[in-house]
Amino acid sequence: MTNKVEQQSPHHVVIVGGGFGGLHAALSLGDAPVKVTLIDKRNFHLFQPLLYQVATGGLSPAEISSPLRSILNKQQNTTVLMGEVQDVDPHQQKIFLNKGEINYDTLIVATGVSHHYFGNEQWAPTAPGLKTVEDALEMRRRIFMAFEAAEKEHDVEKRRAWLTFVIVGGGPTGVELAGAISELAYSTLKRDFRNINTAETRIVLVEGMDRVLPPYSPDLSAKAEESLVKLGVEVQTKALVTNIEDNIVTVRQGEEIQKIEARTVLWAAGVKASVMGTILAGHTGAELDRVGRVMVEQDLSIKGYPQIFVLGDLANFTKPDGKPLAGVAPVATQEGKYVADLIVKRLEGKTSPAFEYDDVGSLSVIGRHSAVADFGKVKMSGFFAWLIWVFVHIYYLIEFDNKLVVFIQWTWSYFTRKRGARLITGDESLGQIGVDEKGDYFISPKIKVSAKV
Repeated sequence: MTNKVEQQSPHHVVIVGGGFGGLHAALSLGDAPVKVTLIDKRNFHLFQPLLYQVATGGLSPAEISSPLRSILNKQQNTTVLMGEVQDVDPHQQKIFLNKGEINYDTLIVATGVSHHYFGNEQWAPTAPGLKTVEDALEMRRRIFMAFEAAEKEHDVEKRRAWLTFVIVGGGPTGVELAGAISELAYSTLKRDFRNINTAETRIVLVEGMDRVLPPYSPDLSAKAEESLVKLGVEVQTKALVTNIEDNIVTVRQGEEIQKIEARTVLWAAGVKASVMGTILAGHTGAELDRVGRVMVEQDLSIKGYPQIFVLGDLANFTKPDGKPLAGVAPVATQEGKYVADLIVKRLEGKTSPAFEYDDVGSLSVIGRHSAVADFGKVKMSGFFAWLIWVFVHIYYLIEFDNKLVVFIQWTWSYFTRKRGARLITGDESLGQIGVDEKGDYFISPKIKVSAKV
């Protein structure tokens, strides 16, 4: 009589989301005695911190994106699936995709955030945000089509509206967009048109707080604003957008109300968590913060569900000082590596200390030769901060070919002041300049949005 030895299936780790948190968790589990399944609705990892460069023609999408299968193809224990998770059953330990279901032993959710219009979702068609490749390409289309429309416009006031850009939100994304559009208008495009002077472009940055870059120290915020003003950006702080309608942006600053006629409005004012936060909360009773992020335990798990972890922008991890960690790439990367290590230690019967973020500092670029850097005790601005920003962002790009291409592209742009990705793309119905019944130019599709508050 022979004894049959039952072979136990390896511990199955399912990761939802291929951003910084999910991807680095998967990479860190490459040599672990587990089975890994990484699921994302896209087949690529996107380097979101450089999306604004795509939106302003500095880089192409492929230069800041890497196929997930290519990144993970050497990990024999890892499977990549392209799909979208519709639901989770934490009791049966299953996730449900748009087609099929998958069992898990450990679940890692890192699906990020989207734009937040603070109850004014009707503004979305008029004021696009910047979270995806499609968002960046739509922004790029609108920015460059505005100059094209201005070139055709003979009415001075209407031309001024085409050359006016309103950016809502003075955080890192808004500041970076403002600086990049300034460089476009006052440098890159100044010899490209014959009927307009692109130096007449008006760039308005609207921020509700009392300073731009609120997460940074007040002195760095002040230096950032000073740099923006030097670049020709009109900075309005303690200002709230109350209406966007018929190419008019209404801004309230204290008791003063102003109406800005602008054909291009870009949104960088806030984020809200992906729907996965609501799904998890509904099944586990997890608490959500005001923007829908999941309040996690000190080991990044959900209270009462130690086998479910939430990472990156979707997680609200509160530090001992009571402040949540920022939704930036280094945070998500460290969280992904920590959870991977925690899973391995659990399988070995060991315990791990609570997650501690090793603060590597914060960087925000403003324009050519200008950035701010906060490394805790060391704070700097200007050229050296800009140089650090350049090399840090190249370092964090995932694949070597992207690092090389971006380095070459930036070097070329630095010396020539040219941006090689100034393409107007999209559906054939998009990007066409038409004339309405009043004789006014518009970019199809013509969208009129009424947003009353």
